[in-house]
Amino acid sequence: MRIFIVISHCFSFTDMDNNQSLTLDQRLTMRLSAQQLRFVKLLELTAPELEDAVERELDDNPALEVADEDALPHDETPRYRLEARNSSPDDYADYDFSPPDSDETLYETLLRQLSERDMTPGVRAAAEFIIGSLDSNGYLRRPLASLVNDMAFGPGIEVTMEEATEALRLVQDMEPYGVGATNLQECLLIQLSHMKESPVRDDAVCIIRDQFEAFTMKHTHKIISALKIDQARAKEAIDLILTLNPKPGSSVGSSADNVNIIVPDLVVSNDEGRLSVALNNRIPELAIDRSFSEAVREMDENARKKGKKGKEFVMSRYNDARDFIRILRQRQETLINVMTAIMKIQHDYFLTEDVYRLKPMMIKDISALTGYDLSVVSRATNNKYVATPWGVFPLRFFFSDSIGDEGEDASEALTNRKIEAEIVAIVEAEDKKHPLSDERIKQMMESRGYEVSRRTVAKYRDRKGIPVARLRKEI
Repeated sequence: MRIFIVISHCFSFTDMDNNQSLTLDQRLTMRLSAQQLRFVKLLELTAPELEDAVERELDDNPALEVADEDALPHDETPRYRLEARNSSPDDYADYDFSPPDSDETLYETLLRQLSERDMTPGVRAAAEFIIGSLDSNGYLRRPLASLVNDMAFGPGIEVTMEEATEALRLVQDMEPYGVGATNLQECLLIQLSHMKESPVRDDAVCIIRDQFEAFTMKHTHKIISALKIDQARAKEAIDLILTLNPKPGSSVGSSADNVNIIVPDLVVSNDEGRLSVALNNRIPELAIDRSFSEAVREMDENARKKGKKGKEFVMSRYNDARDFIRILRQRQETLINVMTAIMKIQHDYFLTEDVYRLKPMMIKDISALTGYDLSVVSRATNNKYVATPWGVFPLRFFFSDSIGDEGEDASEALTNRKIEAEIVAIVEAEDKKHPLSDERIKQMMESRGYEVSRRTVAKYRDRKGIPVARLRKEI
C-alpha cells in the first residue's frame, strides 16, 4: 500500500504589543488516497462484518454481481482461491465455533412470568419498569426512589413507593432467582431464600448476611470463630454458596446485545503434518455485470452514442465495482499471506499444539516476511480470529515478546506464553489449602530455569485470571 507524503507550508501571524510578525512552518504529513482508505476499512472488518459489507455493495451497485466461478478463466481466479480453499463453517464440522442459537431474553422471561401473576395496575407498571431497568446480569443498579421519579418524569406513570417496593419484591421472586438484587450480597441471599430449609442453608445465610466480607476474603477462620461452628460445617455451607450464580441474568437467553459471538476469519488444518489455511467466510466471487461491461466498451468505441448524464452514471458504477472487486481480493490475499507467515514462524506450535513451542514473534517479523507495512499487519491481525482443531484463538495470541536473555539460539528464547503456561501449571498443582504466593511461584520457576521477577509472575498470573493466593485458598 503506497502512502503519499505531503510537505505543507503553514503561515501564521502573531501580534504582540502591536508588533506584527510572519512565521513559516514546514510540516510533514501522510495522506491516504480514497482507494487506500477503502482497503484499510475492509481490512479492519471481521468475517461477519465483511459479509455484510459485500451484501450492501451488491445491493447498492447495479454494476456488481456474483460471478459464475466455473466460467472464470484460470488466470482471473484470485491467487488465494488457488492456494487455499475459501471454505464455509459447514466444511469444518469438527471445529467448535458455531454461534449459539438465539433464545428468550431475560426481559422477555420476566415479562412472561409477570403476566401470570395478579396485581394492581400501579404495581404492574412499576414491575415492568423495574424489569426494563435491570442490567444484563439481572442487577438493579439504581435506587428504587430514583426509578419512581423516572417513571413520573419519563412516561408519566405515577406510582407510590409502597407500590414500587411491592413490585420489586415480585421481581425478586421470579426465576432465575437473584434478579432484582442491588448487589452481590443481596443476590446470594435471594437465591438462598428460595432453597429448601436445612441446617446447611441456614449456615450459608448466616455467612452471607453476617460474615460477607470474611467470605469474600476467604477468611474461614473468622467465619468459624464468629458463627461458632466447626470447620466441617463451614466448608459445607461455603460449598453450597459456591453453587449459586453471581450473575443470574446472564444465564438467560443469548441476545446479540449481551453476547459476543466469535466467528473466526481463518481456519488452519493439519493434514498429516501438512498445514493449510483457508478463509472462513461465504464471500462469493464478484464480477462486473455484463451489461455494464458492454456499455463501457460501447462508449469507448463511440462516446457520442451516450448522453453525458448516462455516461457519468455508468462509468461511476463501473469504476466503483471494479475497484471494490480489486480491493476485496487484496484484503483476502493479505489475510492469507499474514496467516501463512504466522504459521511459518510458529510451525512447531501448529504441529504439536504445545504452547511451549511458541517462538518470540512481533509484528515487524510478519512485516519482514510478507513485505507489508507494519500498519497493514497490525490491522490484519487486530480483532481477527483463527480456528484450529484444538480451539479458536485471536491472531494476536501468536505474538509474544522475548523475555530475558535470548542467548545465541533465538529458537530457545523465552516467551510470555511459556511464562503464562508455566504459572498455570504450578498453580494447578499447588495444595489448595496452602496456595503459593507470587514469591514462592517465582522461586519455583527459577528452580526450573526461568529467570523472572515476582512482578513478572504477578503480571502474567493476573493476565490468566488467576486470583492472589488468599483468594485461591480452600478449606
